[in-house]
Amino acid sequence: MILYAWAQKWGVSLAALHDLQMQLGSVQPIVAEHSGADEASVQSRVRVAEGRKGALLFRNNVGALKDERGVPVRYGLANDSSALNKVVKSGDLIGIRPVWIEPHHVGHVIGQFVSRECKAEGWQYGNTPREKAQQAWIDLIVAKGGDATFTTGVL
Repeated sequence: MILYAWAQKWGVSLAALHDLQMQLGSVQPIVAEHSGADEASVQSRVRVAEGRKGALLFRNNVGALKDERGVPVRYGLANDSSALNKVVKSGDLIGIRPVWIEPHHVGHVIGQFVSRECKAEGWQYGNTPREKAQQAWIDLIVAKGGDATFTTGVL
């Protein structure tokens, strides 16, 4: 937080600050870049690109498995129950990015929640039940001030 306050005091942009952090090695992309049109390649490229802008995105695996007693254990965001998971499906990538709040907004850096639902290149919204549930998640996050979207590549 001190670094962001210093940058603001001296008029250093958030983009310049992130570039400096990258040059110094204090911010590293989490995954290597991959080429290809499939969803996994899109995810890798999105994570690298967002990382270069200062964001941290993590893979959000969602599902359910049985523990050693045979009891189902649900994992992933918005997966509290099967019923909830049918209407809201959280994004493939979940994370946070710093947002520079302008002086008239107090003058602090905050973290903005980020969610990306990655799709293979060429994908188009088809209004399927799964896509509707994914859109419900996106709408929820955006309504609360976060940044969420479908993506088929780097934004």
